Amino acid sequence: MSNKKEKVAVIGAGSWGTALAMVLADNEHEVRLWGHKQEQIEEINRFHTNQKYLPNIQLSESIIGYSSLQEALEDIEVIILAVPTKAIREVLGKIREFQLSKLTIVHVSKGIEPDTLLRISEMIEEEMPNDLLNAVVVLSGPSHAEEVSLRHPTTVTVSSHDEAAAKRVQDLFMNQNFRVYTNLDVIGVEIGGALKNIIALAAGISDGLGYGDNAKAALITRGLAEIARLGTKMGANPLTFLGLSGIGDLIVTCTSVHSRNWRAGNMLGKGMKLEEVLENMGMVVEGVRTTKAAHQLSEKYAVRMPITDELYRVLFNEYHPKDAVDNLMGRLKTNEMEDLTNLLNIE
Repeated sequence: MSNKKEKVAVIGAGSWGTALAMVLADNEHEVRLWGHKQEQIEEINRFHTNQKYLPNIQLSESIIGYSSLQEALEDIEVIILAVPTKAIREVLGKIREFQLSKLTIVHVSKGIEPDTLLRISEMIEEEMPNDLLNAVVVLSGPSHAEEVSLRHPTTVTVSSHDEAAAKRVQDLFMNQNFRVYTNLDVIGVEIGGALKNIIALAAGISDGLGYGDNAKAALITRGLAEIARLGTKMGANPLTFLGLSGIGDLIVTCTSVHSRNWRAGNMLGKGMKLEEVLENMGMVVEGVRTTKAAHQLSEKYAVRMPITDELYRVLFNEYHPKDAVDNLMGRLKTNEMEDLTNLLNIE
């Protein structure tokens, strides 16, 4: 852990933004937590709680809530961008209007923008002019906010094209409960983090249909192969998918009731319509938008993604989940090792 104390603004006062603010506060940094709901910010400052997103968790008094984005960013060099993918451009547009100093932007959301097919780091680079952007860093890995807020042991990865920026963010967050690795493969870290939500939706559907551990283990394993096929075609290092932002994040998101993507899939598997599920969740389910984007990417790069294809039909074409599983089980025969050796470019 670094001895240097910094001012950090966390943009987004949901469960993940709040949990990361707690890690930063534990490291004695000056933490500003921005949210767009005035009553939520008042609760944070008055009672030091955020009950909607992290029930029964006491926040450090050193975390100061802000409803004014401009005030939250005053004299700030590092921001943690913890808003849903669909809100990123809007928030960056506001930051761009009044930010004067160069920023290191650490994004902690996991998604891909449909239609443009841009990763979040690419969206940030597109929205922020060079004179306002020092570096973009990705923080990803198996990390439920509920467990981080309880200070349970958690390990994540930070990735950037700028190694010094990645190490600075590693120092910001690293402590005895929150271990941080660095990885320079930005594409792999972002693709692994985004696409695991698709497989988590599918795993939830499988559980909702009443299938057991055999089915879920197969989904996770073949889902990883699917993610890695696309990621490597896009330029990622295939070994990244064997790390924290690959198999690590995939396991935790596909097997935990904390996972909103698993919970959404579980409701779908039990017969609820997508609109009902999203209304019932009350929080963003990134995997839904990401499924659309991944389906488009698979067509763009001509990559086989059968789980993604079937989930796309369930989400957007009102296909019955059981029929989707039957389609996956009835696919043509193939050789698993041939698939894996092609993936890892083994001759």
